[in-house]
Amino acid sequence: MSNRFPTKGRIIFHVDMNSFYASVEAAYDPDLKGKPLAIAGNPEQRKGIIVTSSYEARAKGVKTTMPLWQAKDLCPELIVRTPNFDRYREASRNMFEILADITPYVQPVSIDEGYMDITECADLGTPLEIAEQIQSKIKQELDLPCSIGIAPNKFLAKMASDMKKPMGITVLRKRELKNKLWPLPIDEMYGIGQKTAQKLQQLDIKTIGDLAEFDGYQLKNILGINGERLKNRANGYDPTPVDPDAVSIFKSIGNSKTLPNDTTDEQEINLLLYSLSDKVAERIQRKSVVSENIQIMIRYHDRKTITRSQQLHDYVELKDEIYKISSELFYANWGGSPIRLLGVTAQQLTEKDEITKQLDLFTYENEAKNEKLYQVVDDLSEKFGKDVFKKTVKNDTNDSVSTSFQKDFLDEFKRTRNPRSK
Repeated sequence: MSNRFPTKGRIIFHVDMNSFYASVEAAYDPDLKGKPLAIAGNPEQRKGIIVTSSYEARAKGVKTTMPLWQAKDLCPELIVRTPNFDRYREASRNMFEILADITPYVQPVSIDEGYMDITECADLGTPLEIAEQIQSKIKQELDLPCSIGIAPNKFLAKMASDMKKPMGITVLRKRELKNKLWPLPIDEMYGIGQKTAQKLQQLDIKTIGDLAEFDGYQLKNILGINGERLKNRANGYDPTPVDPDAVSIFKSIGNSKTLPNDTTDEQEINLLLYSLSDKVAERIQRKSVVSENIQIMIRYHDRKTITRSQQLHDYVELKDEIYKISSELFYANWGGSPIRLLGVTAQQLTEKDEITKQLDLFTYENEAKNEKLYQVVDDLSEKFGKDVFKKTVKNDTNDSVSTSFQKDFLDEFKRTRNPRSK
């Protein structure tokens, strides 16, 4: 029988694995420990983007999303490994198994971090003792470091886990906000991106404390409902529960890729759009959903980013449909400047089981006509590989990490183990 801590509120942990991919590689190969290590694509060609790096590499100025050539210039002794996703999945599963042994209330939010509600775990020790047990077990059994934030809600727990890395444990109480949280720069607040930070700084909101004390009505006028939510969080208020089922919720399916070099080459752009559309369609099929809205994202060489979407009159799920829409959106909105990143996202998803599609004669004839073709393509792809119909072109797919990896991992985690079943 679980025992509740003597508190009216909740006790929330945020467990954050430190430099996860690099730490997993160092656990697999102990010779890498204590050395500047980075995970990136195509290290032999000095191409690709830094996915993550060890703290030794960070001390030399190596940062996530930095081009590999730049990281090598900053740290010539940098050791580079290509991503090994199977290895990371296994380490993450093992980590979440350890968390689920403590409480059924575990909410993974990415492959390397998650929330825990330990309010009813008083029989296991004090909150600090439980955090030390978790940190020690993950280190001993997996040889991986983590930081843990302890707080009365998810937002404060997240902020606390960032305050001491690596291998830190930080308690953040509401009465400590003025001294611990409020002095932090506004762009270090969880939930505030670069654009929002710029808007807030224009209002002379430089710190989290400035945000906490700023006029709520003015914030709401400028940022909408998000302004009110951010002000509440700055004041230590976050009512969202730790929800073990939240991992199964998805509102969109998207893939993006950073190009190894900025480009205006239309052939390269078309191939990338087709590849992204193919990946989105594959995930749509795997999840048995359809989409009513397609969005593209274009990031230019100067990091200026735009998103454009098209509301559809019918459901789409096939790669050719998605590619047609995304390419039309792209060419209608591309300014001709060199492109650094492209993304394709299917939005407004509906499960196939929940819809009954009414086909008009034209749609029916087209779909009936193509049905056998689709089946042949699927059969041949199954037999000879999914690239059987693609042109033979140079396509450095390992240059970056697909944004779908963590989303797909969470879906798999939900299918293979419901934390409440423990």
